This record gives sequence, structure tokens and C-alpha cells, in this order.
Amino acid sequence: MTDLTASALPSGDALKSRLPQRVSSVRAALTAPTVAAAFVLGLIVLIAIAPGWFTDYAPTATDVHHALLRPGGAHWFGTDQLGRDVFARVLYGTRPALLLGFAATLLAVVAGTVVGLLAALGGGFADQALMRATDVLLALPPLLLALLVIAALGAGTTNIAVAVAIAFIPLYARLVRSEALAIRHSGYVEAATMLGLPRVTVIARHIVPNALGSLLVMAPLGFGTALLYSSALSFLGLGIQPPQPEWGSMLSEGKDILAAAWWVGVFPGAAVTGTVIAVNVLGRTVRVRLTGRGAL
Repeated sequence: MTDLTASALPSGDALKSRLPQRVSSVRAALTAPTVAAAFVLGLIVLIAIAPGWFTDYAPTATDVHHALLRPGGAHWFGTDQLGRDVFARVLYGTRPALLLGFAATLLAVVAGTVVGLLAALGGGFADQALMRATDVLLALPPLLLALLVIAALGAGTTNIAVAVAIAFIPLYARLVRSEALAIRHSGYVEAATMLGLPRVTVIARHIVPNALGSLLVMAPLGFGTALLYSSALSFLGLGIQPPQPEWGSMLSEGKDILAAAWWVGVFPGAAVTGTVIAVNVLGRTVRVRLTGRGAL
């Protein structure tokens, strides 16, 4: 090993001095709410992957002789008006709920990234046209915009994911555009341009990776909101239809008998609430650790 290479590597004392800082940083991130949120979210993901590990009941099996049983030993979350086990239905409803939220977030992130980069790098007419279009979309509340898209496309799980994604594309597009503009006029990008690097190389190597940093921080928070809106649209009967379980549709089924059998609607509602809270807690923790900024 040459002296130059050896001098470029951190010494043993330097590594030892950094170790306490890294340990303290990890400890600072492992607060009680963060650990609890990570545990809840990990359990939810495991349930979505293999709901059959946690119950022996089929989510669509009816038993009218045991309808509207209160929560107890045989049925932890009780039964609904058709005698179906609510616990099993909540478990089996986890996967479609998470998939809807994930698909909507992924579509919004990809489309928002493309729009934001085109606006920032295109400039001029392209920037003005794309940003005015996003302003029009931002003028509408996201849930109302999603409902308008559903009205145009029709009901269905795929259309719900597309509708929620369209509602959030303007937010991601504006975030990517602002980051890309700042990076485009930064010193290292101007230096790379002066050195004669091709424009495509500068964009692919410097602008795009750095512009996506803030987007990846915000995406987990967006997933929680997308999950909530997807469940709201399913609650309105626009998504997965009974008897297949899904948290939003289960809430809709339980709302009419809430006074007589509260458990039919409360437990799927608690599942939605718990998942959104867990995602938001972890998302905000990641945001604080990576950006040093607190809540929005």
C-alpha cells in the first residue's frame, strides 16, 4: 500500500472517534414511538404477506347462526351480520389495502418525478405549461380530485390507485422541480458543464440522483396519506367489492350497524388508523434524521 493510499484511509483513532457518534445517532433515532411504529408496521407487513398464519378462519365463510357475536375467545374481533369472523377479515384485508396505497404512491412518485424534471430541465414554455397544470390540480382538494378522476374512469381497484396517484402528482412534481432547479445552478453542476461533460451525463449523474433525495424522504409520508385516501374511496364503494375483505369496504359495511355491533366497523377502522400512524411516525423520523428538519 502506498503512502498516498494509506493517508487517504481513516486511521484507527479516527474510526474510534466516529463510533460513539454513530452509536449515539442510532440511540437518538430509537425512541419509544419509533420502535413501536417499526414493530407495528413490521407486523402489518407480515400479516399482509401471510394472513393465514394468524387465523384458521376463512374471511368469506358465513355462519348465520353465529352472526353479530361480540368479541370473545372463539372470535377475537367478533362476527359480522353474516357470521363472518371479523378478525380474519381484518387480517385478509391488509394486503389489498397496502397494495392500493403502495401502487398509488409509486405511480405518483414516478409521474411526479418525470413532470418535475421536465419542467426544471426544459425551462421556458415547458416549465410554464407544466407548472400551470399542476397549479390547477393543486387548487382542488386531493380527495375531491380523486373522486373526479374516478367519475371519469369508473370504479375499480386499478382506477382507485390511478385516481389517488393523480391527486398527489402535483406535490411530488413541485418538490422535484424545486430540487432540480437548485441543483442545476449549483457550483458542481456548473463545473461539470464547464469541463465539457455531455448534458445527458450531467443530468443522469448529478441532477437526477440529488433531486430524488428529498422525494425519497417524503414518499413514506405520502404512502400513509395515499393509504388513507384509498380506504376512503373503498369506503364509498368504489374499490374492492364484498364479500372480499378490504379495510375501507369493511368500514362501509359496519357503519349502518355501529350502534348494535360496534366491533364490525371499529376494528377495520383501527387497522387503518394504526397503519397510517405507524407509517407517519417512521416517515417523520427518517425525515428528521436525513434532513435535520422537523414536521411539515
